[in-house]
Amino acid sequence: MSASPEELTSIHATVIVDAPAEHAFRVFTERFDDIKPHEHNLLSVAIDRTVMEPRTGGTVYDIGTDGSTCTWARVLAYEPPHRLVLSWDISPQWEIEPDPTRTSEVEIRFTPESAARTRVELEHRHLDRHGAGWEGFINLETGNGWPLYLERFRVAVERPTPSA
Repeated sequence: MSASPEELTSIHATVIVDAPAEHAFRVFTERFDDIKPHEHNLLSVAIDRTVMEPRTGGTVYDIGTDGSTCTWARVLAYEPPHRLVLSWDISPQWEIEPDPTRTSEVEIRFTPESAARTRVELEHRHLDRHGAGWEGFINLETGNGWPLYLERFRVAVERPTPSA
């Protein structure tokens, strides 16, 4: 059986966390700075923090140590505590892609396995929308890509929330 065109232009990653879906969703959206490595940086200076605006129409952006910002994703769907969809506004050349028709989508689903355990499934789809060189994004399925983000998320979700 051959893969569908959608399967060929999508990558997937999954993690199980020991937390209710509500808590897992809240950590993913409110503590994204704990999830995204600061080394994953399009700014010309070091990242001070990464912010996700937790609402449909919000953005995801990095703030540099000099106060500069780099917006690299848009919140396309915000459906607590079950679903989040982000745009991936980064080109195959690792530059900001201003044309929304040339961006892909990252959907994160939070499915309770029990009252205290949640399956988190990430699908990065429509990679081919990026045009020439999109195949390089397939590497996000391994190593320092989405599995690293989900491992950092697992650690963050199982750690007590820092006091404000």
